[in-house]
Formats: sequence, structure tokens, C-alpha cells
Amino acid sequence: MALTLYIHPLASFCHKVLIALYENGTAFHSQTVDFSDTTSASALLERWPVGKIPVLHDDATGRVVPETSIIIEYLQHMYPGPVPLLPHDPEVLLQTRLWDRFFDLHVSTPMQKIVTDRIRPEGRNDPHGVADAHAALDTAYGMIEQQMSAHPWAAGENFTMADCAALPALFFASIVHPFRTDQTALGDYLDRLLARPSVTRTLREAKPFFHMFPYRDAMPARYLAL
Repeated sequence: MALTLYIHPLASFCHKVLIALYENGTAFHSQTVDFSDTTSASALLERWPVGKIPVLHDDATGRVVPETSIIIEYLQHMYPGPVPLLPHDPEVLLQTRLWDRFFDLHVSTPMQKIVTDRIRPEGRNDPHGVADAHAALDTAYGMIEQQMSAHPWAAGENFTMADCAALPALFFASIVHPFRTDQTALGDYLDRLLARPSVTRTLREAKPFFHMFPYRDAMPARYLAL
């Protein structure tokens, strides 16, 4: 098979690329990376010494493609499918790239700060940094609420790369920093995302690993019932 995607099924940034692949029915092989296993980790590090996942390897072209947004752009260029995740209209494309980065930087990043702080060694926690992360999510949620009050999807009328980024960001962030009850547009948007077959498939594949998530005890019942 030409495409190999190096992932871990629980990793939120891997979910972003998996959703893009499943949206377009793109054939690929997934290779789970176990960083505690030297052999498993070395297979990734030989291709991308930075050691971050996901990473895509295209055997047909010999290309190693890192970074989620670049992977999705590469897939659209080289293996296009029925769902144009990067729209042709320049203005919509700009909005797609903007909200893609927004979800990665302003939702996923503070969410990960909160999550990783829970598994720090005793006495090494960063309560000030965690408080800042919660405040950042408050700001981000307010901005998403406003955007989704006017549009069904992050960049407008159609599902795009930005929505691939939104799902894992909001799925995990909503566990560690729940939405306010009055943020109905945000909640409805997450519901629309969760109803996508590509999202359902991705999360069902992740479900056997949910026990590894540091906030597993706070997961809503509906997430566990997926």
C-alpha cells in the first residue's frame, strides 16, 4: 500500500488526519507507534527524527510528510477524493486555514497543557500554567460560539480541514473544560461533528485506549457509548 500513517489511536492530532482520510475513503495503512518500544519508535524516527506523530510516508513518491495540516494538503493534492477539505474559493480557503490553526493552537494546545499536568510527577505541577490554559479555553470557546452562531461548519457552509482539526480539539477539551450551558452553538457544532461517519469511526478506533486518557473519569457517558 502506498500510504503509511504513523499514529497512536488515542492521539488527538492523529485523529485530525484520520478524519480527513476517512472523509475521502483514501486507502492507507496505519502503523501504531509505541514510544516505549525501541523498535517501534525507531521506525518513526528513521523517517522523521523530530519524533512527533502523525507522519505520513508515501511509498509511491518516496515522500515523508509531517505536520497535520501539511499532510491533509498533500493528500488533497496527490490523492483527491469527493470531499474538498481545502476549498477552491480563496476567501473560504483562507478561513479554512485560519480556523484550522485556531483549533490546533488555541484549543488543542491549552487542552494538552491541562491533560499533561495531571500526569506530572508529584510536586512538579504547574497550577499557574493550568489556570492560564483554562482561561485560554474560555476565550477560544467564546470565539467559536460566535463563529458557529453564523455557520454550520468552521469555515462556512461545508465541512473542511478546519472541522477535521475541530473535532479532536473540542472532544478532549470539552472533557477537561466543559462548555458553558449558554454556549449552545458550540455544543450543537460538536454534536454535528460527532454525527459524521468519519468521526464516529475515528473515535471508535480510539475507544479501546480511552483508559489511558488521564481524565478518563471525567468522560461523558455519551463519549463512552460511541
